[in-house]
Amino acid sequence: MKSNPRPFSMLAIALALSLTCSLPAFAALPGSGAPTPKEKVTSKMVATASPSDFGPSDFQETIHGQVVADPYRWMEDIDSPRTKAWVERERQKAESYLAKLPHRAEIRQYLEKIQNYPRYSLPTLEAGRYFFTRNSGLQNQSVLYMSSTADGQGQVILDPNTLSKDGTVALTNYEVSPGAKYLAYSTAKAGSDWNEIRVLDLATKETLKDKIEWVKFSTIVWDREGQGFFYSRYPAPESGQSATIGGLNEGHTLYYHRLGQPQSADQVIFSNPDNPDLSVYGASSEDRRWLIVQISQPQNDNTALLVKDMTNPQGQFITLPNSFQARFDLVDVYKDRLFVRTDWQAPKGRVLSVKLTNNVITTPWEEVIPQSEEPLSQVSCVGGKLYANYLHDATSRIKEYTPEGEFIKDLQLPGLGTVSGFYGKNDAQTAYYAYTSFNTPAVIYAYDIASGKSTIWHQPQLNFDPQQIVTKQVFVPSSDGAKVPLFISYRRDVKLDGQVPTLLYGYGGFAIDMTPGFSTRAMTWMQMGGIYAQASLRGGAEYGEEWHRAGTKTKKQHTFDDFINCAQWLVDNKYTKPQRLAINGGSNGGLLVGACLNQRPDLFGAAVPQVGVMDMLRFQEFTIGRYWMGDYGDVKKPEEFATLYKISPYHNIKPGTKYPATLVTTADHDDRVYPAHSFKYAAQLQRLQAGPAPILIRIDSKAGHGAGKPIAKSLDETADILAFIAQALGFKDLRLPR
Repeated sequence: MKSNPRPFSMLAIALALSLTCSLPAFAALPGSGAPTPKEKVTSKMVATASPSDFGPSDFQETIHGQVVADPYRWMEDIDSPRTKAWVERERQKAESYLAKLPHRAEIRQYLEKIQNYPRYSLPTLEAGRYFFTRNSGLQNQSVLYMSSTADGQGQVILDPNTLSKDGTVALTNYEVSPGAKYLAYSTAKAGSDWNEIRVLDLATKETLKDKIEWVKFSTIVWDREGQGFFYSRYPAPESGQSATIGGLNEGHTLYYHRLGQPQSADQVIFSNPDNPDLSVYGASSEDRRWLIVQISQPQNDNTALLVKDMTNPQGQFITLPNSFQARFDLVDVYKDRLFVRTDWQAPKGRVLSVKLTNNVITTPWEEVIPQSEEPLSQVSCVGGKLYANYLHDATSRIKEYTPEGEFIKDLQLPGLGTVSGFYGKNDAQTAYYAYTSFNTPAVIYAYDIASGKSTIWHQPQLNFDPQQIVTKQVFVPSSDGAKVPLFISYRRDVKLDGQVPTLLYGYGGFAIDMTPGFSTRAMTWMQMGGIYAQASLRGGAEYGEEWHRAGTKTKKQHTFDDFINCAQWLVDNKYTKPQRLAINGGSNGGLLVGACLNQRPDLFGAAVPQVGVMDMLRFQEFTIGRYWMGDYGDVKKPEEFATLYKISPYHNIKPGTKYPATLVTTADHDDRVYPAHSFKYAAQLQRLQAGPAPILIRIDSKAGHGAGKPIAKSLDETADILAFIAQALGFKDLRLPR
């Protein structure tokens, strides 16, 4: 989408997790009715406890005839003195343990060495000026630059590091107005999903008085004249930390803000009060004639697209065909055709287009690029060409097409890795893309569209030798015979004797692809002498929508089976042994780790579930949790409740079981996955642990789900995690280069 070259998706924000106008056209769309009433439950209430009583309560409730105990329900009130006291106790306990780990300081020092290299974002072009972010290496936040040339130099436009003393204010999005007169940008504090939009005059470098608050999951879309922009927000939450961080977000609304006006005067462009669960965000064609609205349902990943001609003040929104029958992601509007990438009648994805003329849809969808044997993960339009990003066994392949769908050629890539980008104007001569792999941080290339040649625009200067790292890919049979891709990386001089400390990472959800990519954490672990393995589990979209659906709702156990079988394969094939195998994942991956730990505690020597969804019966009660029902299911439905209850990490910790060393991590400002998930899980695991291994919870302060975390905080957390795993696995002979 040309109005925002950083693609936005409710899937992407679902967990790393898809425009005045209550429109007559929208009223007829499926899924726009009133929400289903909540399942009635009977509950046994909890007696009031003192702030120093951290034990379980006798709280329970009956759901679909099943009595469900929830002994730490009281932790959901994170404002209560009792919860605050527990958090402080656990924070001190974890800090004391982690600070004494023998290799923590050494690991922290090496992490900083690996991280200390210049990093750039993909550049975008507006009115002859290039905009990009750059981090010199250890800056807490990347800095926004503007340049009149494409050489990667330029002047500082916005430095987020100056917005707070501790680097906890992050630049989350920006959009340049037509003619590059203004910059609208959003920032977030302490890792929160709540954003604030401000406007900068690019000539004077002065910040305008405009201030937009309570923005969440939003694009920024300038109008044709550059006099205002569209954005999405929720109503302001009630006061109090619990409401701000964990309050249920309903009523996502698209607004228009005119420069110089107070936010209270902003015009509602799209809302649907009858269905407050919908999410809505905007985009536009490059010439800003067409305003496009994408609407997502929480129950599944299906979307609707609405289009309006902004040159016609009396024009109405038109609903594009087959809305809510599948997922339709906007690619671009090129000339008079709107292009989408969709899984409608094509589970591996295809490209369709429809003709736009005077705000009238004159034709049905026309197929431009048909479905192929490999899944189509992303499509972009630049320089009058379509660039299709396919996945071949979880690695990128790029194909070039004409807008009519004629295949031109396969692009030559540096290796088996992950490619992103190919953004640019319709008349651009150059498209920029990034390539990364397990041993290569993102290298940015400039692709000359006419000649088909790629040249390096920015290549990181590394503090390690990437040729030392070996990566192989194997395919592991899961419990039902499905073949699961597993990447295995390690230093060339590591002796594969079945004793190597191994870190297995996974996610497996929300159609998010787990493909090769550089990680400071993974590289440091490999330089320590360990094996790093990454599994591409069902629930992702490495093989298309069918692969995704095979790891959702009542089939979610497939995801855990895939991960467990990958772990067992590493043991059976003499890479490691259970006592030297650690598992790690974040968000949906935290759920993965918690569920697998419950099901096979004997298979692992350590576990680190980060910011995980641990109470699968309550996830929809907080923040944007209801958007996850498309993957997890609905507690109100008996058959889906049965699966959720069976896999929920919090509800399936078994008394008398010896669990391996476990470090749970969360943050006090995580308003994506409410921190009570991790609080409740950690307390229950500590109470029922029958073995000697430590069970700790690391609770970060002034931090959120992960996005925008300052580099210093990120390195501290990673050092704690790697030192904890090293201690648990008996990893004493670290081999970090000096």
